[in-house]
Amino acid sequence: MSPARDPDPLDGAVIDAQLKALAAFTDVPGEMTRLTLSPAHKAAAQQVADWFRAGGLDNVHMDGTGSIVGRYRSGRNDARTLILGSHIDTVRNAGIYDGNLGVLVGLAAIAALARDGRRLPVDLELVAFADEEGVRFPSTLSSSRARAGIFDPACLDERDADGITSRAALDAFGAPVDTIPAAACDPARTLGYVEVHIEQGPVLEAREAPLGVVTGIAGSSRGRCLVHGEAGHAGTLPMSMRQDALAAAAEMVLAVERRAAREGAPDGLVATVGVLDIPGAAVNVVPGAASFSLDVRAGSDGTRAAAVADIEQEIAAIAARRGVAADLHWTHAAPAASCDADLQARLGAAIQGLGLPVTALPSGAGHDAMVFRGIAPMAMLFVRSRNGSHNPREFAAPDDIGLAARALHAFLLGLDG
Repeated sequence: MSPARDPDPLDGAVIDAQLKALAAFTDVPGEMTRLTLSPAHKAAAQQVADWFRAGGLDNVHMDGTGSIVGRYRSGRNDARTLILGSHIDTVRNAGIYDGNLGVLVGLAAIAALARDGRRLPVDLELVAFADEEGVRFPSTLSSSRARAGIFDPACLDERDADGITSRAALDAFGAPVDTIPAAACDPARTLGYVEVHIEQGPVLEAREAPLGVVTGIAGSSRGRCLVHGEAGHAGTLPMSMRQDALAAAAEMVLAVERRAAREGAPDGLVATVGVLDIPGAAVNVVPGAASFSLDVRAGSDGTRAAAVADIEQEIAAIAARRGVAADLHWTHAAPAASCDADLQARLGAAIQGLGLPVTALPSGAGHDAMVFRGIAPMAMLFVRSRNGSHNPREFAAPDDIGLAARALHAFLLGLDG
């Protein structure tokens, strides 16, 4: 009887099982909600750290932003570092693949190297970023910004919906906040950053392609608009005398939609209002206040800036016409980021080596990779996903996940040249 063999780390079914195990760490039973620095996130981070060690990485630790970091060394003192990574925080009621898949595919590729005793001429660093989604606190991409050396300390004073500051949440999480500056990579010794991620869109599925090489990431602007009117009794306040904050906000939301749809949405321009709040809402009260979120994205920074300016102007005009005040604050801006041509070509060669055609496509969603713009070369490998993303129905097939792991492994082996 032959001895049982260890599972192949590049097997998509093995990675899929890990994804399902990681999904057990949730803040809300019955759904995938793991907000940054929450109790579920802490438990997930501990599990990921254990998997990193079992996969052959050393110096596994938590950095000052709560990210889990590990290293697979080349054995050369002068080696440069290639960073692999993605995130393990989620939006509310999410799927199990967004972010998590990239971390575990990166781990699988390194575990296969370790299994074979293969060392590369470069060090590999794998990071499970703690804060990519930007759901709990206003800032987003804070963990990868720290790795890129562009972390803004002011975000430590931001508060969540319960009034807890980011600094306090990091302290409770066990993250050594004072070490955040030390998390920054040295651009001179960094070969680049590569991230695997589900596509979150329909392009690969429509083209019947399991994998795709990303050409660039759209820039984004996020903000919040607070509309102040005058509350009143729904039965006694005449329509002509109302300063209805909600009605004004509704008109502003539609203006945002119209602006993004204008001129056929050049450069992939999109604008979204995803959150609308009505403080003190009641069925018999004319709303005196309302607020809504704003998310504007485009592949061209010029197109995005023009849309932002037009939206600001239109909101101000609606507020003036309706006799309300509108405070619009932009809380996040990230420029569009082009992926490195050489890394794209190497990923494409790895895909072709699997007998697959190379599909190139842009990313309309933001990713940790985009913060490395101007700091280190970056690239992304997309995996076909059904039902988009940021919802429980997102899905990546185990076979496609396995192909992504094999492509990334082949890409890493190609660095030997």
